[in-house]
Amino acid sequence: MNFPFLKAAKAIEPQLIEWRRYLHQNAEIGFDLPLTTAFVKSKLREFGYEPKTVGKAGITATVGKPGPVILLRADMDALPITEESGLPFACTNGNCHACGHDFHTTALLGAAKLLKEWEDRLQGTVLLVFQACEEGLDGMQDMLDHGLLDDPKPQAAFAMHTIQEKTGTAGIHRGYAGASSDVFTITVTGLGTHGAVPERGVDPINAAAHIITSLQTLNSREVAPDQMLVVTVCKIQGGSAHNIIPGTCTLGGTIRTADKTVRQFATKRLVEISQSVAAAFRATAEVKYEGGVPPMISDPAFAGECAGYIDEILGYQASWQIPPMTGSEDFSLLCDHLPSVLCWFGTGNQDEGYKHSGHHPAVTYNEEALHQMAAVYAGCAARWLAEH
Repeated sequence: MNFPFLKAAKAIEPQLIEWRRYLHQNAEIGFDLPLTTAFVKSKLREFGYEPKTVGKAGITATVGKPGPVILLRADMDALPITEESGLPFACTNGNCHACGHDFHTTALLGAAKLLKEWEDRLQGTVLLVFQACEEGLDGMQDMLDHGLLDDPKPQAAFAMHTIQEKTGTAGIHRGYAGASSDVFTITVTGLGTHGAVPERGVDPINAAAHIITSLQTLNSREVAPDQMLVVTVCKIQGGSAHNIIPGTCTLGGTIRTADKTVRQFATKRLVEISQSVAAAFRATAEVKYEGGVPPMISDPAFAGECAGYIDEILGYQASWQIPPMTGSEDFSLLCDHLPSVLCWFGTGNQDEGYKHSGHHPAVTYNEEALHQMAAVYAGCAARWLAEH
């Protein structure tokens, strides 16, 4: 069945740009998205939907008829960094859509409008999901905990993410596509004393330094060379003066893996190494993990289908096999429940004048991609329903 979604999406491009710029200028973070969620709900109601709140700040809506169900997801949250893009619609509240989530939300709103207009031709149901707190890797789990997959129950899930690649290209990887993520905090406790008499205390900074060094053996000596594992200590905090040994020192970082078994091993060994090394220096170490998501596994068969759909929708060879990444996405939580695919959509590369990649305070994106992404969201859903 032919759906002219690209032409229809191009026709509403001025609206898409307007919506995107409003969201961009009013960037919000985490679960605290009052302006963003109000805007999304108002647009959905305008299109004829009855949006529902799922969890702390998630939004869902459905379109279509009884039959197979496909889930489309867009994330809504921004980053807590000051924007330096120089755009006339730059955000000035201290937050920044430096990861393109304003694009994702706008594109899915555009798809919602298109799908509603073609609802009588859909051969099943599309579950639209607008998610909060992706950057904190907590938003998807929150929605799952509040029954996201219960009614209707989807059989497949599709999402897109901006990437610094040629505008209008779609990177899809079959199989392992992104890393797991486990955020850790290690609190090393010693005994504070004057810096001139270290023997009277237990130095937690010294113990922490040896923990950092010892953790590197997880990569080099405890996991096979062909197994991807990244253990990174990204911060160390301890001490308040140049002549005082503090009582505690705190380390923070992440573990990234491509395999669930390696993930379990690494998180376990990090605790054992931290505690044993601290004990060697008469200190103690407490390890706490926050959240955590599994590796992103794009279902190979579904990924192949989506690549074909995207080429059909855009009318040229847009899809390509993108290499797996060490970055993480909490969309990966859906992989344990149903076939899922994350597509990395090109929104401008350096040759096109887009010099910065995601999470940079000066990053900009090519708005020409907005209507293409809206068409891909709508078209992939409609084509999958027709095939299944």
